Amino acid sequence: MARVFDVVDASDMGPTEMMGRVPPSGSGDFRIGSQVVVRESQAAVFYRDGKALDTFGPGRHTISTANIPLLTGFLGALFNGRTPFTAEVYFVNMRDFIDMKWGTPEPISLRDKDLGLARLRAFGSYSMAISDPQMFVNKIVGAQGLYQTTQIQDYLRGIIISRMTALLGESKVGLFDLPALFDEMSAAIRVKVADDFGTVGITLKQMYLQSVSPTEETQKAIDERASMGAIGDMNRYMQFKAARAIGDAASNPGGGAGQGMGLGAGFGMGAGMGAGLAGMFGQAMQGAAQQPQQPQPAQPTPPAAPAAPATPAPAAGPAAVPDVMSLSEAAAYLKVGEADVQGLIDGGQLKAKKIGTQFRIAKKALDDFLES
Repeated sequence: MARVFDVVDASDMGPTEMMGRVPPSGSGDFRIGSQVVVRESQAAVFYRDGKALDTFGPGRHTISTANIPLLTGFLGALFNGRTPFTAEVYFVNMRDFIDMKWGTPEPISLRDKDLGLARLRAFGSYSMAISDPQMFVNKIVGAQGLYQTTQIQDYLRGIIISRMTALLGESKVGLFDLPALFDEMSAAIRVKVADDFGTVGITLKQMYLQSVSPTEETQKAIDERASMGAIGDMNRYMQFKAARAIGDAASNPGGGAGQGMGLGAGFGMGAGMGAGLAGMFGQAMQGAAQQPQQPQPAQPTPPAAPAAPATPAPAAGPAAVPDVMSLSEAAAYLKVGEADVQGLIDGGQLKAKKIGTQFRIAKKALDDFLES
């Protein structure tokens, strides 16, 4: 038998919860004369059969046929003014929700005018308030089947990421030019997202794009490109590298096969000049090999020493965990995704040091987080 509620309130709803439900599951029975207690910054919405019906503002209300006209009309003759009626009550938090976080759960791939293709992560924050509680309940609870705060936040985050990704693709702005346009991009994302939020009864107050960072693979490509730019004339650099490799080989002619392999690598890098120098070096080495060797007096062969017993090689131990890790190494250490580690850092749950565009995390910080 369903419980009959004489007093309906949501006194345990915290400031960060968007919605509370009475009863927590299923439906409850309410009667004429029951009390509905709505606190400041709350609104109570009666809900039945997929529709948000009557709404109560802050204060203490006594349920009567006068203040639930939609519910009375919905139930019709079955209600009869006396029989307890079955419904659910959703208490909606009307406060401003500030510093709400959003971020890409996985890197997004975009065309880049400098890199060709870049894989990026984006993070930011926003603030919002529920402006129409009845529409909010209809759209979020009725259409989406959501009422827990984490579910609603995931739904809103998906809207933001979708609009942000589309905007980045349309703008065709390169990764290196994005930091100078964060304010403009934030305003553009806000315009696009505000309409979507408005359709579910939410007013978007602020929207910030705080970080757009490359993945480690993209960062390596950026570092290589920067190194090439610092070198300048690539042909002269390759010739210099080839000449240096030949000089190293000449200073150690007894290096054997390993030196030959290094010399061959120098030849390939040197192209034109390297090949010429390699030929000269080869002729010089050949002439040295053809010079007659001075005869040496024969020496008596000493008796062979007894062979020493073989010492077994030590067993390989487990790979050492570095004291300082990159984002991918920290994710592997925690056995989670890189986006999860990035989210912990942005949320302040995991201490990390940002160097340039990369994060470095101490192993001790990871161990402290796991023990917390």
